[in-house]
Amino acid sequence: MKPALPARGARGWLPFAMLAGGLLLLAVLAFASLTQGLSHITVATAFDALIAPKDTPDHRVIHGVRLPRTAMAVLSGAALAVAGALMQSVTRNPLASETTLGINAGAFLVVAVGTVFWPGLLHQYAFLFAVAGGAGAALLVFGMGGGRKGTPIRIALSGMIVTLVLSSVTSALLLLFEQSTQGLFLWGSGSLNQNDWSGVRFAWPWVAGGLAAVLLAVRHLDLLSFGEETAQSLGHRVAGTRMFAMGAGIVLACVSVSIVGPIGFIGLLAPHIVKLSGMTRHAWLLPLSAIWGAVILLGADTIARGFTTSAVGELPAGAVTAFIGAPWIVWLALRVSKHAASSSGAESRASMQISLLAKRMPYPLLVLLFAALLILVSLAALMSGTLHLSAEQVLSTLLGHGKALHEKVLIDLRLPRLLTAASVGVALAASGSLMQSAVRNPLADPQIVGVSSGAGVGAMLLLIAFPALPAGWVPVGAFAGGLAAAAIVYAAAWRRGLSPTVLTLVGIAVAASGSALINILVVYAKLTLAPALAWLAGSTYARSWTELGQTLPFILALLPLAWWLGRRVDLLSFHDESATGLGLPVRRTRLLVALLAVLLASVAVAAVGAVGFIGLLAPHAARMLAGSNHRRTLLLSSLIGAVLLVGADWIGRIVLSPREIPSGIVVALIGAPYLVFLMFRSRAGK
Repeated sequence: MKPALPARGARGWLPFAMLAGGLLLLAVLAFASLTQGLSHITVATAFDALIAPKDTPDHRVIHGVRLPRTAMAVLSGAALAVAGALMQSVTRNPLASETTLGINAGAFLVVAVGTVFWPGLLHQYAFLFAVAGGAGAALLVFGMGGGRKGTPIRIALSGMIVTLVLSSVTSALLLLFEQSTQGLFLWGSGSLNQNDWSGVRFAWPWVAGGLAAVLLAVRHLDLLSFGEETAQSLGHRVAGTRMFAMGAGIVLACVSVSIVGPIGFIGLLAPHIVKLSGMTRHAWLLPLSAIWGAVILLGADTIARGFTTSAVGELPAGAVTAFIGAPWIVWLALRVSKHAASSSGAESRASMQISLLAKRMPYPLLVLLFAALLILVSLAALMSGTLHLSAEQVLSTLLGHGKALHEKVLIDLRLPRLLTAASVGVALAASGSLMQSAVRNPLADPQIVGVSSGAGVGAMLLLIAFPALPAGWVPVGAFAGGLAAAAIVYAAAWRRGLSPTVLTLVGIAVAASGSALINILVVYAKLTLAPALAWLAGSTYARSWTELGQTLPFILALLPLAWWLGRRVDLLSFHDESATGLGLPVRRTRLLVALLAVLLASVAVAAVGAVGFIGLLAPHAARMLAGSNHRRTLLLSSLIGAVLLVGADWIGRIVLSPREIPSGIVVALIGAPYLVFLMFRSRAGK
């Protein structure tokens, strides 16, 4: 894997210029951060508090709250930046960081588990909880992504999927244990709020010691850039260096997470800013990354506190860094694509070759089997609820011979909800099948390439800008947001010929940016958008004939077009040159297929919110059962998608009745084991 930036020697004065410029900017930002917050403090007062502290309210605020917060921002930024630089060196992957390797999500999940089940133990050993979660997530992503042979796109996708799965589990914990996990949402978005110096006192020995330890090993780290065989021929123990560097990176990242929560993209931004000047030797790369990481995080926190109001509160620093870092991923994706262009075709072909079952059932029998399963799950869903009905009562009521109460419950409440869930499951599964063919990667789905988060941003913006609009307008905002996100992805990838690698990586960037915007909007809107938050989790709760009427016509119009494109979609699985030689206009076909997938996903998200994983799981299950023929896969995956979402809606209603778990979280929890199995099974080189 070639690095995103070429290795070259920096001019003699450039490292010192980067060092002096970073330190100067850090000093300016540190001083500016002392003046930001709810309590307005002038520059003169802040300067006086540092030079000649007095026992006044403003000076106490500076020394007791703002100085610890500034010091924590410097320590966390430095730790995250050095961690990112180490991970990029170990994996030789320019997209590796604490965010893309799932370390933040893993640490957050284990801390949430500790908050719920072992609060006393967590209070004493929060750092160990964070390290356990971060290390476990990193190992899972590394293994799923193909190990040391994993390509940047595969590692990034593996990290994205692991992050989504772990975040879904965390969301379920937050919903099920609201009292125990109060305050974790803001911390989970990355909050630098400090009430005393305890966090700084805990963090600085770990950060200083970790940085000193890795600086002593800079010669060994430099050898990793030569490749494993060359380094071994020079007598270097590559495995030991890799283990040491990755362990140090995980510890540094988790020190920050255990105190201020998961703050993303610092480990991606800072090392690449340093590498832009040509400095790739670790003796300069690591300390300069630490300085510029502190600059980025302190600047983001200063910006976030600049929008602090008594009515809204403060924006989480992690959301600001994610919003800043997303365009950086787009830029990196475009650079990585230049080096990956020669191998993207081979990688795509290999990744699309999902192992089939050794003995397959006849296709008509498979269709009948899943249709029957859908009917059974639908019947169970119609029977279950606060008012339990027997199968005979359900059938009698549907045929028009039931009691008035049963008709009210079934016809007005349960049946439209059931049909909406089934139609949305069909749309998401069909969208995922089309998306995987267009992007030519089996790990793509609407949530991963940014459509779902874009739809969420559109819905939130509509509710905030026009609070008086009825709820029926929410799908309009979601539809517009999903299309806007897709437009950004395809516009950025157009100059690369809609390369599958670029489409996927830019989609990850747009998804990250959308998630950051959603966090910012949630904090800004406070508690006034509780219904919108439930919608963003992906829920079929209280869906009526109105939502079904808004969804079903689009699906009935788009699915025949997806079926008609069958032969062209099959040809997209070949290399671009081979498909062109067979007479297929590859770029135009890929754009048409992808836009059709986006339309189906936007319709689904507009109806029930950001339900994920169905577009990832259903097409894979269909492909393993019935082969790679698009038309067969489309029909079978649509049935599987309907079964998944109807089943998730049913399970979410009965597990903790009368409370409900959003369908999107149930789908993620059901699909996570299969997804991990799928990733290991389809690793590059299998």
